[in-house]
Amino acid sequence: MCGTDRILVNKSSNNESIPNNEAYINLDHGDPTMYESYWKEVGQKYSVTIPVFQSLSYFANIKILCWFLEPKLEEEIKRLHNIVGNAIVEDRHIVVGTGSSQLILAAFYALSDPLNELDPVNVVSAAPYYSSYPEMADFLRSRLFKWSGDARCFDKDGPYIEMVTSPNNPDGVIREPVVNRATGMLVHDLAYYWPQYTAITSPADHDIMLFTVSKCTGHAGSRIGWAIVRDEKVARKMVKFMEINTIGVSKEAQLRAANILEIISLSCQKHKPHDLENFFKYSHRLMVQRWKKLRDAAKNNELFYVPKFPHRYCKFSRDYTETYPAFAWIKCKEGIDCEKLLRRHKILTRSGRRFGSDPEYARISMLNREEEFEVFVQRLSNIHGTVNGN
Repeated sequence: MCGTDRILVNKSSNNESIPNNEAYINLDHGDPTMYESYWKEVGQKYSVTIPVFQSLSYFANIKILCWFLEPKLEEEIKRLHNIVGNAIVEDRHIVVGTGSSQLILAAFYALSDPLNELDPVNVVSAAPYYSSYPEMADFLRSRLFKWSGDARCFDKDGPYIEMVTSPNNPDGVIREPVVNRATGMLVHDLAYYWPQYTAITSPADHDIMLFTVSKCTGHAGSRIGWAIVRDEKVARKMVKFMEINTIGVSKEAQLRAANILEIISLSCQKHKPHDLENFFKYSHRLMVQRWKKLRDAAKNNELFYVPKFPHRYCKFSRDYTETYPAFAWIKCKEGIDCEKLLRRHKILTRSGRRFGSDPEYARISMLNREEEFEVFVQRLSNIHGTVNGN
C-alpha cells in the first residue's frame, strides 16, 4: 500500500517524528494523523477498557438484521448523525463493516447478485473518481460486476452501479449522479460529508450511504465503517457478504469506535465538560489553517493551480463556510507531470492518472501530522521556474 519509498525521520527529545532534509514527505495516502493532536488533548480520561471476558461470541444482537453490530455502536452512529444533521437514519438499516472499503464490495454484491445477469454489472463513477474504485471492482474478476470507467462516458445498455462520492475524492467537489437512467443503482460514498471538510446543507437521504471512522474521527487503524441502507433486502445481502467474507466485524474495534463517536457527540453539546473542545470546530480550524498555508505557498507561482470553492451555509455550524477538502487536487502547468515534479522535490503524491484524469493533476493529502505538513508547504513554496515534469 505504501509503495517502495521510505520516509526518513529524525527523533526529537519528545519522541515526535521530525522529517529531515533528505526525507520524502508521503502525501500519497489519506492517513489522518492530523487528528492525533486533538486526541492527545483528550487524553486518557475518555479511554475505553474492554475486559478479557467481554465479546467472546460471534453475535452482538441476534434480534436485528446486522447481527454482529454492537448495540452501542449503532446507538452512537445514529446519535452523531442526528447531532450533525448529515444523514437520515430513522427507519434505515445500519450495516457495519471493516472500513468503508469492505462495505463498497458488499454493496456491489448486494445490488448485482439478485439480477442474474449473463454479463457482469457495470460499475462507473465520474472522473476524477476515487482511485481504489477500479481496483475494488476488478480485483477478484467477479462474474457479478466489473469496472467500466468514467460515468460521463458510459453508453452501455442494461443495469449499472454508479458510485457517487460527495464531497468527491480527489477534488472535493459536491457531486450528484451523472448517468441518470432507470436501470441505474446508486451508492453514495459520503466519507467526507462532515463539518470539518464541507458545509452540511441538508441531511443526506439516499438508498445506500457509506461513512467511515477514518475520515470522520481520524481513527483509520480501527477499520470501522458503516452503511445506512434504505431497503431491507439490500441490507440483508450486504450482511450476508460480510458473514461470508469475515464472519462479522471485530467487536473490540466496534466498541472503541462507539466510545470515540460518543466523545465527539459529547463535545458538540452546549453543556459539555470544560476540558473537551468541540471536535468539529477544532478540526475545521485546522483545515482552514492548512488550506491557507497551501494557498500562500502556491501564490504567485505559475506552476501550480490550487482550486477554489464557493461559500455555502452550514446548518451544523450555523455559518457560511468554504469547502476544505481532505485532499488538495493540484494542477500543474500544461505539459508538466505534477506527480513527477513533486517527487523530484521529495514530495510523494498520487498522480491524476490514477483517478481517470490527466498527469497534470496530483492528489495531495492534507491530513498528515503538522510537522510533515509544514515541511511540505516549505518545499512547495521553493519550487519555481520553468521545469519539465516528464
